Amino acid sequence: MRPVRILRLLAVLLSAAFLVSCGDGEQTFPVRTYTMGERIALGQLNYQIFETQWLTHIGDGPDQRVPKNRFFLVRLSVTNSSGKDVIVPNFTIENDNGTSYPEMSEGDGVPQYIGYLRNLKTTGSVTGNALFDVPPRHYKLKIQDETGEKTAYVDIPLSFASETPDVPDVGNREKKK
Repeated sequence: MRPVRILRLLAVLLSAAFLVSCGDGEQTFPVRTYTMGERIALGQLNYQIFETQWLTHIGDGPDQRVPKNRFFLVRLSVTNSSGKDVIVPNFTIENDNGTSYPEMSEGDGVPQYIGYLRNLKTTGSVTGNALFDVPPRHYKLKIQDETGEKTAYVDIPLSFASETPDVPDVGNREKKK
């Protein structure tokens, strides 16, 4: 063989070996979408989203907070299943157009506020409301594992559930004679 052919063959073999070695040996985690109520395990964190609530304001009087759009509370629970302390990543929600909104860091007046900086002790858990300021739409809550490498979404349908107050029955009263 000629030296040029040997060099070309050697270059091809080295290139093939280099390409094989560059492959990522780890499998990528599939990004799934879950429904509210499902238990979701991401790394050492276990999530469960219970309910949502839309608010036009938080608080009363001079301490009242009014949102730019609407306050959106997502009630959820996060549990640390590892043998060490972990930090729960902050949440974002995305609408059907792909627009993302970050979780708000100021939870003054929010009932059962889950907090913005969440450090979970070994096998600890936290339950409460995460706060967003968003226009009313259908959203997906983006959640991540403690490293931010694994991601999942929770489908949150648009609903405006309202409580019906107790109203006394005033109809069909007989008049006294």
